[in-house]
Amino acid sequence: MKSLAHILVDDFGISEDHLAEAQRLQAEKGGSVGDILVQQKNISETRLLKALSAQYGVAYWPSLPLDNIASEVTEKVPIQFLKKYFMVPLKYRKPVRAVDCGLATPDGKGSDKPVAAAGRVIAINDPLNFQAIDDLVRITGVTDFKTVFSSREAILAAINLQYDLHRDSAEQLVQDMEENGSDILSEIEETADLLDDTSEAPIIKLVNHIISQSIKARASDIHIEPYQHSFTVRYRVDGILYDLLSPPKWIQPALISRIKVMAKMNIAEKRLPQDGRFEVRIGEQNIDLRVSTIPTAFGERVVLRLLNKSGSLLELPDIGLNPGRLTLIKKLVTTPHGIILVTGPTGSGKTTTLYAILQSINKPDINIITIEDPVEYQIKGISQIQVNPKIDLTFARGLRSIVRQDPDVILVGEIRDQETAEIAVQSALTGHLVFSTLHTNDSASAITRLVDMGVEPFLLSSSVLAVMAQRLIRVLCDDCKKSYKPSALYLESIGVAPDYFGKRSIYKAVGCSKCIQTGYRGRIGIFEIMVLTDRLKSLILKTFDSQHIKNEAGRQKMRSLRQDGIQKVLEGVTTLEEVLRVTQN
Repeated sequence: MKSLAHILVDDFGISEDHLAEAQRLQAEKGGSVGDILVQQKNISETRLLKALSAQYGVAYWPSLPLDNIASEVTEKVPIQFLKKYFMVPLKYRKPVRAVDCGLATPDGKGSDKPVAAAGRVIAINDPLNFQAIDDLVRITGVTDFKTVFSSREAILAAINLQYDLHRDSAEQLVQDMEENGSDILSEIEETADLLDDTSEAPIIKLVNHIISQSIKARASDIHIEPYQHSFTVRYRVDGILYDLLSPPKWIQPALISRIKVMAKMNIAEKRLPQDGRFEVRIGEQNIDLRVSTIPTAFGERVVLRLLNKSGSLLELPDIGLNPGRLTLIKKLVTTPHGIILVTGPTGSGKTTTLYAILQSINKPDINIITIEDPVEYQIKGISQIQVNPKIDLTFARGLRSIVRQDPDVILVGEIRDQETAEIAVQSALTGHLVFSTLHTNDSASAITRLVDMGVEPFLLSSSVLAVMAQRLIRVLCDDCKKSYKPSALYLESIGVAPDYFGKRSIYKAVGCSKCIQTGYRGRIGIFEIMVLTDRLKSLILKTFDSQHIKNEAGRQKMRSLRQDGIQKVLEGVTTLEEVLRVTQN
């Protein structure tokens, strides 16, 4: 059998130097050469698995089909064991085709070719874990099975799905609680992994299930809303709220108390708003949950904001800018001084954009300091300050101190008042590059808002480099989107010329299991970038009416939010309806 080292060098283009370095590290610290090469980014996990497939003669499946599996291992095998060794036994009810496991060719030939008969498959990630594989076979009593290689991500998804299917549904948990007539509340600490939690208290199981289902659906928020005779649990996915559960009203106090216990809040205080936070882990994902409660006429209303700390921050090219605008932003952010403002309503991705910009300019020779409320993600190499009104650490006071720390770049989380605005402008005029956000509907309104706050127009024309307005639009699900030709009448009704799309087809949302029947999966930004040219600066000195500024920017070829959205429709990224939803005037 040809060695892995020879296969990597001969067939996968790994250099002798990289291989020698990996072998040296293996001798020092242990581990496998393949894993070390992946960690050092000298080879991708996919290419490594293909090399192992060639070495051992075992098939590599890029994805594991999960729509026809029978979940039967959960009673016999602990979830921690499978996760530790990255392997999972699967039982398929029907034969697996090439297309099911991601092996179809680009031209689609051979997509229906069967690659495994109905029966048992064990997916592994590392063939050197042979002792663990033997233990798994012994525990499950499986004798006739096919072994395949697959990625860690695909294996973890399969493990989590099987154990999630085995857990009681939310409706079943509520039904059990009604039958027992029990509203048990236990003040136990949260376990390391929600899927490992074996607590028998029904209310704990229900809260864990709500959180794990929301994370699985990629929700950004969970809302618990009390009404006179009922209460509803909803979650927000890609900016839209969906109903998750409507338990009986009597469960409400116990459910809210359990969440308050987890967030270390005062469960006896129900008359005042409270804030708290806690962390959970679901599989490989670390989730930070910010909890906010407010009193209403029918009980406390609770909102949990979910922040996935395991997900890496987006890079500048990933946020939705086309190549021309990306070049423009890169040019603007390397300017030595001035203000760049990002505007939009709450939840439009302003902070994500600013973090992506900071990461693109974050170098050892630049001193970057931020003041935020709250600090959502820690960025290595950047000093981040958390606003704290209790000790009078406001944006204005923090900003005044930051300028004495010799910064090159300053990020102010939000300009909320005249004092903060004036210090930001003065900082920009004295040689600092300042980034901040404002809550306005478009880029031209930002100038009007700052003047309204009390900043002199001549200071704005001297300091502001550009204003970028943005919104988030949902991205069509690639598995179910469908092309169609919109009618001329419909296009006219939304203000688009009937011949604008020409012969090009555009897509509409359909809905499938991959996108929880919404037709969309994930979000991307649309942008309106207003660079302050000499003509715009002159106009600001004469008038700060946002409509006049917007008209002038339009004459200088500024692409509006809607125009950028329609460009994304032409590229097959989103739908016309989605663009209209977020850009309605």
